[in-house]
Amino acid sequence: MTQYDVAVIGSGPGGYVAAIRCAQLGMKTAIIEKYATLGGTCLNVGCIPSKALLDSSHHYEDAIKHFEEHGIEIPGEVKVNLKQMIGRKQAVVDQTTKGIQFLMDKNKIDVYEGIGSFKDATHVNIKKNDGKTETIEAKHIIIATGSKPSTLPFIKIDKERIITSTEALKLTEIPKHMIVIGGGVIGLELGQVYKRLGSEVTVIEFMDRIIPGMDGALSKELMKAMKKQKAKFNLSHKVKSVERKGNEVIVKADNKKGEEVTFTGDYCLVSVGRRPYTDGLNAKAAGVKIDERGRVEVNGQLQTTAANIYAIGDVVRGAMLAHKAEEEGSMVAEILAGQKPHIDYNLIPGVVYTWPEVAAVGKTEEELKEAKVEYKVGQFPMRALGRARASMDIDGFVKILADKKTDEVLGVHMIGARCADLITEGVTAMEFRASAEDIARMSHAHPTYAEAVKEAALAATEDRALHI
Repeated sequence: MTQYDVAVIGSGPGGYVAAIRCAQLGMKTAIIEKYATLGGTCLNVGCIPSKALLDSSHHYEDAIKHFEEHGIEIPGEVKVNLKQMIGRKQAVVDQTTKGIQFLMDKNKIDVYEGIGSFKDATHVNIKKNDGKTETIEAKHIIIATGSKPSTLPFIKIDKERIITSTEALKLTEIPKHMIVIGGGVIGLELGQVYKRLGSEVTVIEFMDRIIPGMDGALSKELMKAMKKQKAKFNLSHKVKSVERKGNEVIVKADNKKGEEVTFTGDYCLVSVGRRPYTDGLNAKAAGVKIDERGRVEVNGQLQTTAANIYAIGDVVRGAMLAHKAEEEGSMVAEILAGQKPHIDYNLIPGVVYTWPEVAAVGKTEEELKEAKVEYKVGQFPMRALGRARASMDIDGFVKILADKKTDEVLGVHMIGARCADLITEGVTAMEFRASAEDIARMSHAHPTYAEAVKEAALAATEDRALHI
């Protein structure tokens, strides 16, 4: 039986980063993955493929809507080749997952393909595709089994017409009318992909706003931008039935007045969140406790109820984000090496990769009001930037929330072009406990979208934005 210092179950961003960091710190490491490719949901059927389709569909939308204004004329009709688009997406995925395999080889990490389940607290059985089982021993084990798409109890996902994000990434035709249940990150991103390609898109959301976990101003601005793109929104609607009849899907919901509303489309994307995935793990055999929501119970150091076993990423409490899982993977590896790492969960940014992009870090206005914190707001519109006008990306704004007395930045919220990249400035500032004036006094290159961050900081500092 092969013995290891650390065995990691699951090879998503949390798992593979944990394995690499353990190997860097001198531990003999193994990683167990049930699928033939490494990378988990994120690389195979999540973050990476969805961004590939978002980029491809964005190019198409620019070609049919904006090229002419830029003085670019394309003779004949611009057509979508969905097969090629999906093929390019898959090529990106293949290249990325092979990159993870390279990193495993480079760091001398043993990769086992099969389903990992606990025999006891120090032994993991690996059931392979050919039915054979191999057992390995490890001093420490890291659970990084991730999450799967959730559904509603009355919805039967048939993976053909009633689909999750996994199937939406590999459709063979462009839907005529895609009904999206859930106005969160995944539903809006994939809804926008197919809207650009010509589908009618209707979003049904239970809450009274889309992206409900983010600052209310971002929700409002994103909905305004997506309505301009002709997406339809039905907020405060409670879905009560989803039925397929041939190639038609009928969704029934109650609106906020309690009246029944019927939606008919040819595809229904169910994007109501994700659930922790521990199926087949046999956690009980190792003394690992699973809570009532299906998450692995952990303490502040991500240690489970079994002292030598840790858990990270989507399978534990907190935001289900790849970069949060990566931080936790590094943290556990460093704890095992006797170091004292720390994660400030308030500074894990959230991003929606629609266009305009939406990004945020720290506290929302709603959270500050609820906590009765006195704060000031600095906001600056993207349309006031020369760079935004040059690229015709004028939607959105940057908003900075700062403590009224100390001027310390408490939250940064932005929507606009390249905000997914810009938010790191907010994270960096808050990590070093910068004041709004600190940001305002830093030189920002001109012309850039980043100038909106400086201007918002100026607006939060005695309301002295320069370009508005």
